[in-house]
Amino acid sequence: MKQVHVAFVLCAAIGAPALGCGEDAPPPAAAAKAGEEKEKKSRKTKEAEPPKGPDLPPVVSAPIDFVEAQRWRDPFVSYAAEFALEAKKRVKSQREVVLDQYALDELKLAGLVTGIRPARAMLIDPSKTGHVVQEGQFVGKPEVVQGGTSGAEYEINWRVDRIRENDIVFVREDPANPDVPTATRVIPLRPEDVLAAR
Repeated sequence: MKQVHVAFVLCAAIGAPALGCGEDAPPPAAAAKAGEEKEKKSRKTKEAEPPKGPDLPPVVSAPIDFVEAQRWRDPFVSYAAEFALEAKKRVKSQREVVLDQYALDELKLAGLVTGIRPARAMLIDPSKTGHVVQEGQFVGKPEVVQGGTSGAEYEINWRVDRIRENDIVFVREDPANPDVPTATRVIPLRPEDVLAAR
């Protein structure tokens, strides 16, 4: 009985779990395995954390950092008015127009081919270059017209209406204003014949 009591006191003094005394203490192999797992977990968390760099001074922004330039713009400012103004300046026709840089008065009629359909004509521009046109094509510098109620600007062009034996007939229609009469222009093959007839 005295021996049992002495063993119990000894276990209590040293620590029951360390010596394996008592029923709740894990065996030494399990304790070692648990320690290894704990070490692996701490190693993994250290690897997952990004490496810390040197402490940098705080970023201080100057007023010049917020000045607009051609390469960047303020994303919180509306530029709708500027785009509308730019669109008004650059009115561009969506149809294909021949010789759109020259007015009709600057072009001269050099030749006609009337025996085929569509008939063709050759117009000479101020740089003495010839261009073949046919019936139905739009020719010459457009005229910019302002719309009725909307006020939007759009282009109207001269169109080759007929190619006859001695001249070419151009018409200009305004599709937005059908009440306006169609304008007509005739370019003769021989301007001197027209002058002589007067």
